[in-house]
Amino acid sequence: MKNSFGIFLLVILGICGCQSRQLYKDSRVMMGTFVEVTSPDKDSAEIIYSEISRVEKLLSKYDPESEVSRLNVSGELSVSPETFQVIQRSKEFWQLSGGAFDITVGPLMDLWGFTDKAYRLPKEDEIRAALGLAGVDKIILNPEKNMVKLSFSGMKIDLGGAAKGYAVDCAVIKLRERGIKSCLINAGGQIYCLGDNFGKPWKIAIREPRGGRLGEYLELKDKAVSTSGDYEQFFIEKDKRYSHIINPLTGYPANSGIASVTVIADDGMTADALSTAIFILGSEKGLELAKRFKNVEVKITRGHP
Repeated sequence: MKNSFGIFLLVILGICGCQSRQLYKDSRVMMGTFVEVTSPDKDSAEIIYSEISRVEKLLSKYDPESEVSRLNVSGELSVSPETFQVIQRSKEFWQLSGGAFDITVGPLMDLWGFTDKAYRLPKEDEIRAALGLAGVDKIILNPEKNMVKLSFSGMKIDLGGAAKGYAVDCAVIKLRERGIKSCLINAGGQIYCLGDNFGKPWKIAIREPRGGRLGEYLELKDKAVSTSGDYEQFFIEKDKRYSHIINPLTGYPANSGIASVTVIADDGMTADALSTAIFILGSEKGLELAKRFKNVEVKITRGHP
């Protein structure tokens, strides 16, 4: 594990301008962010966008026809094996993180206005009521029928801390199936570096969360990177910053003294979930959690209120 100053924005660098070594670039808005693709194979972008779109239609809480949305409305649903797997893995992350990573924060996200961007400071009794609906132990899973049941009326699943990572993982699988060995995917700070960049590792620059200056560089091959920070979505009330990353144990936006955390892992969903959990837990407990996973590196920058 390694602490580091300033992680804010992961930037694609080192693109070769030689025509004999051309890199194709594309960018589209998907899953609520820009998904950028850089690859020497011009077919990569369409493969990636098709797969991410497919996953988004399963897991997005904003799409009323998605399985997650229909589950949130009905409270019980037989879902696809894929959606079931993501929820099941999310439950494992919840257990390992001591409840810090929790996909049942939907009502809390709504309460604080992070779902519709109508930010507000909830009252204590409202927070207590929403906390009563939180806890992945309140999700009942039946693997024989891929049945997911939410134990209490009003519960909502929010896969914002795992869906992008999982979608990128699925896209990488599709690229490999097509024989594509070199590609850089950046889904709003959720990155996967497939293969290398004409024989050299993909080079990722790191920006400081407050100053915006370039910090250190990462040189990566076949690795996922995820950044969580209090700069992504937030509002300020009476000089205090309230981040969109909710601590499900308190019902309030996380206040662990971290401005951002970047996790490097073998797969996107692990990086995605761990960056969220560590941001909530703080440096000491977060790094202890990371030690329970193989091939994981963590970079943290401390923040200010």
